[in-house]
Amino acid sequence: MFEHIAFTASPAEIAQDGLDALVQRYGQHRLEEADVVVALGGDGFMLQTLHATQDYQLPVYGMNRGTVGFLMNAYHEDDLTERLRDAERAEIHPLSMRVTTMNGEIQTALAINEVSLLRSGPQAAKLRISVDGRVRMDELVCDGALLATPAGSTAYNYSAHGPILPIDADVFALTALNAFRPRRWRGALLPQKALVKFEVLQSDKRPVRADADSKSFDEVQSVEITSERSITHRLLFDPGHGLEERLIREQFV
Repeated sequence: MFEHIAFTASPAEIAQDGLDALVQRYGQHRLEEADVVVALGGDGFMLQTLHATQDYQLPVYGMNRGTVGFLMNAYHEDDLTERLRDAERAEIHPLSMRVTTMNGEIQTALAINEVSLLRSGPQAAKLRISVDGRVRMDELVCDGALLATPAGSTAYNYSAHGPILPIDADVFALTALNAFRPRRWRGALLPQKALVKFEVLQSDKRPVRADADSKSFDEVQSVEITSERSITHRLLFDPGHGLEERLIREQFV
């Protein structure tokens, strides 16, 4: 039973109004005291909340006060404790990204949806792709490429014509963005246990940046990506509206 709720909300006025109403009705607890986090906003704010609260290992229940709301439940002020009690759970693991920049600096970040590499200059990027130390593509000429988790497969990945993955699929989607050579190459499905490496070719002439969700790194030389199994995010959804159902439904819109 979730009795101690930590509410959080995006800066949007509609989210702040919802926050005020819910706190007045159900109270507010610090994360250290809470049983559950309720996040008010859109999908972007849900990702921020999952990153910000991962050390507390609390389930997160989102209510849509934003635009898309794929990861969110409908906003209602009534019966929140009952909705939390009856909610379905989905567990997801983030991607761990290790970036080496052109000056040799090492940076790391976590991504719940996807890691993407994007050209940051006027010319197309040239990428070499390795999986578990074996080069699988010597040269991909493109606007970029991304590696998406099942939870993130309906986001940027789907817009780039990548596949929607079942939430319990043990694979990632590797999707090219406007591939020029090989012509129209759409990508691959890779096991989640794999170590995926992108090397930027001619990085001085064809600069590339790397994004982990909303965290960006410029002047990238290489990126290594693995599944971070030591971190588990638990999301709560109203019965019949869980991630598995949403991922299936999205394919029949």
